[in-house]
Amino acid sequence: MPGWRPEKIVHEGLRLEHDADRGRYALWQGEEFIGFLGYSTDPQSGIVTLQHTIIDEAHGRHGYARALVTLVLDELRAARRRVIVECSYIQDYLDRYPEYQDLVLE
Repeated sequence: MPGWRPEKIVHEGLRLEHDADRGRYALWQGEEFIGFLGYSTDPQSGIVTLQHTIIDEAHGRHGYARALVTLVLDELRAARRRVIVECSYIQDYLDRYPEYQDLVLE
């Protein structure tokens, strides 16, 4: 279906944990680790480079990566951060959900 987009978050009980020391946002469902999004932050500008999205193989292809990216981008928007995208999954996500394009530095 042209123009059809899946819901961004379809899972209940997801929790995002930010680990600034390791440069990652981890996604959990209850006590189960689902995956993480790795990033780096430029200490002078505060610009966040989104490097990679990794989902545990057992949870692949069930919408968890989409949920993880949605939660991270929402958090970065709330913090008024700008991003550079290196991760191909996140770039594809942004093509599908252009409402986050304002966060991206060209």
